[in-house]
Amino acid sequence: MTPSSQPVPESSSPAPVAPPPTRLDRAALLASLRTVPILASLDEDDMDCLEDVEQVHREPGDIIERQGEVARFFWILLTGKLRIFHTRQDGDQNPVYIMPPGTAFGELPLLANIQNQTTIEAVESSHLLRFTEDQFWELMTTCPEVRKAILGNMAMRLQKMQSGAVHQEKMAALGTLAAGLMHELNNPGAAARRASTQLRENLLRMHELGGRFTRKSLLPDQKQCLLDLQARALVAKPVQLNSLEQSDAEEALADWLESSRVENAWKLAPTLVTIGLNSQELECARDHFVDDTFSDALNWLGAMISSMQLVGTIEESIGRVSTLVGAVKSYAYEGQGQRQVVNVNESIYATLVILGHKMREKQITLEKSLDPNLPTLQSACSGLNQIWTNVLDNAIDAVPEHGRIRIKTWLETPKDTSPDAQEDSFLCITIEDNGPGIPLDVQPHIFDPFYTTKPAGVGTGLGLGIVQRFVEQFGGTIRFTSTPGSTIFLVRLPTQNTTTPAKPSN
Repeated sequence: MTPSSQPVPESSSPAPVAPPPTRLDRAALLASLRTVPILASLDEDDMDCLEDVEQVHREPGDIIERQGEVARFFWILLTGKLRIFHTRQDGDQNPVYIMPPGTAFGELPLLANIQNQTTIEAVESSHLLRFTEDQFWELMTTCPEVRKAILGNMAMRLQKMQSGAVHQEKMAALGTLAAGLMHELNNPGAAARRASTQLRENLLRMHELGGRFTRKSLLPDQKQCLLDLQARALVAKPVQLNSLEQSDAEEALADWLESSRVENAWKLAPTLVTIGLNSQELECARDHFVDDTFSDALNWLGAMISSMQLVGTIEESIGRVSTLVGAVKSYAYEGQGQRQVVNVNESIYATLVILGHKMREKQITLEKSLDPNLPTLQSACSGLNQIWTNVLDNAIDAVPEHGRIRIKTWLETPKDTSPDAQEDSFLCITIEDNGPGIPLDVQPHIFDPFYTTKPAGVGTGLGLGIVQRFVEQFGGTIRFTSTPGSTIFLVRLPTQNTTTPAKPSN
C-alpha cells in the first residue's frame, strides 16, 4: 500500500477554524454602530475613527476571551449573546453576566494592563466588531466622544459586576451560615428530644413506684425520710468531680446499694452521685425501711433526681435555640437601609454564635476582650456582620486543631481632648489567630477580587475584597499584619456618627 492510499485516522482531521475577519463598508459600519446603545447618540463625524474595524463571527461554544490570558482586543457585540464566567481553582464556573447585543467590552484589561479576569463564551451565533489594541488606543486618544462613551459604559458595567460579586458572596455566606445554623439548631433540638423521652420514662417509673407505696402502710418516719430525700433532690445542684473521683464514688455507692439489695444498683448509683449522695448519707434512710420498700424508695428518688436534671437540659436547650434565633435576627436585620444604632460588640457576638459550631469542631480556644463602654454606631450602611463573618471564617480555617482566636474591641481617642478632636476617635476591632500566617508574596493581593489562599473548592476569593468595601462604606480602614503563628486584622471605624451608651441607673 502506497503512503497516499493509507487510511487517515479520524483524530487527525483538522480542527475547525474560525471564519476570517471581514471589513465593513462605511454605510454598513455606521448602520451597525447605530445599534450600539453607547454609540447611538454620536454624530456621523464622531464615528470616522471607527471605520477601520473588523467583523468576526462566532458560533455557540467559541471562546472570545479566556481567563488569565493577555487582553489584545476591544469588542462590540452586534448580534447574539455571550456569557461571562469566572473559573475557580477547583474548576467550577461562577457565572457573572449574560451579555446582550449592543454591548462593548474588553476595555478594562486594556486600560488597566491586566490579564483577563473572566472567560467570555458565545452562547448563540454572534457577530462582533473587533478592534486591535493599537486601534483601541487610537480611539481613546483621537476620538473624545467615543472615549467618553467607552469609559461611561465601563464604569456602569463595573458597578454591575461589583454588585453581582457582592450578592454572590452574600449568598455563599448565607449558604454556609444556613448549614451552620441547622447544625447548631439540631444539637439542642436533639438534646431536648432525648431529655423529653427520658423524662416520660421517669414519670412512668415514678407512677409505678407511687402505686406500690399506696399499697403499703408507711410509718411517719418513713414518710418524713421520703420528703427529706425529695427536698434534697429538688434543690441539689450537680457536684463537680473529676473523672477519677466520680468513678470511685459511683463504684463505692453501687457496691453498697447492691449489698443492700437495691434494684438497678449500678444504674442508680451514677444518678445519686451527681448530687453528692453517698452510702453514709443513705445509711440512715435504710434504717427507716424494710424489705423491698428501701429499693423502691431509692429508685423513686433516682427518677426524681434524673427528672430534675432532664428539665434543666430541656431549659438549656430551649435557651440555646432562643439565643441562636436572636443572633440570626440581629445578623439578618442589621443594615436595612435605614439609619439605626448598632452595637459593635453585639454584632460580633451574634456572628460568633452563628459560627460557633465551626470553632467547636476544631476545639478552638476563643479569647474575647470586648470593651463594655464602647459607643454604639449610628449608620445607614449595611454589611457590618459580613465583615466579622468573613474575617472570622478565614481565621477559623487558618488555625490548627486546638488553635486560638482572640477578639478585642476598644475606643481609640486622640491625645487632644478638645471637642473638635473627639471627631477623630475610632472604634477599633482586632481579630487575631495563631495560624501559619499569610505568605509575603500573597499579602499584596489579599484584598484583590477572586484571589484566595484557601484550597481549591473552599474559597471564592471574594470575601476580603468585600470586607474592605464594607469597611470603606463605614468610612473606616482595615489593615493586617501576619507572621507565622500570628495574623491580626485591625478594623477602625470612625466615631463621628456614634452615640455614647446611656449609663445604668442606680
